[in-house]
Amino acid sequence: MPHATSKRRRIKPAPRLITWRALRISLLMLLLAMIALSAWLTRQHATDWNRPLWVVAFPINADGSAVTAAYIDTLTRESFAPIEQYLTEQARGYGVTRTAPLEIRLGPRLAQIPPALPYAGSVLQVVAWSLRLRWWAWRAAGAYDGPPIDVRLFVLYHDPAISQRLDHSLGLKEGMIGLANVFADRTMAGSNQVVIAHELLHTVGATDKYDPATSLPRYPDGYAEPQRIPRYPQIYAELMAGRVPRSESAADIPTGLGNTRIGLVTAREIGWRK
Repeated sequence: MPHATSKRRRIKPAPRLITWRALRISLLMLLLAMIALSAWLTRQHATDWNRPLWVVAFPINADGSAVTAAYIDTLTRESFAPIEQYLTEQARGYGVTRTAPLEIRLGPRLAQIPPALPYAGSVLQVVAWSLRLRWWAWRAAGAYDGPPIDVRLFVLYHDPAISQRLDHSLGLKEGMIGLANVFADRTMAGSNQVVIAHELLHTVGATDKYDPATSLPRYPDGYAEPQRIPRYPQIYAELMAGRVPRSESAADIPTGLGNTRIGLVTAREIGWRK
């Protein structure tokens, strides 16, 4: 009789059930991808300058003080008008005359503070922070009831009696988000406007033009008038360098936007000059 052979039947493993945690992560990743795509499309049109960018400034009481709260109560749309006017004038100098570069509106006061940047963190930690910030900014901007926002600007106000030195401000092109640390003091309104304008330009592609080790402007792109003779002292600060060069080793912090200019390299980065 022929030897009978038996075939083993393979038992297929039961399909794994999708856990609630995995589903939440998948939905979060999908939402982040949608936010990233929306931000990319917005950024592609941002430097065409065919229409004004819609910027909304959200004030935040960063130290919880009564002084800061009272200062924020005085803010109006006109508090940011000098920044609009400055950027319009600078844009016209580069031939952008079709429209004003941007319009800044005052958003509602926010109670929450954005996630803190891990300055000593790894690359992975910084990437994770960037995603958390973009998620936080997207949710926070939901408090604004108005036209779609191009740039979300979170202005963190500090009582100078509590904080004499502030953390670095940040402007992210990815997501077009700005975090500006400023003082809740009328006498510092001019320097506050410099900080805010600097971070705004970061959101549309401008890069810093100073040496991070010394904070001194880089020559020539960090100089408002690199061809000036004699070179020193310079009269103006290049906005993205943040200081007025007085010599090779000394520079002053500008007291207002009137002491700054937007240089040619910056104009090219943000699409004002091809």
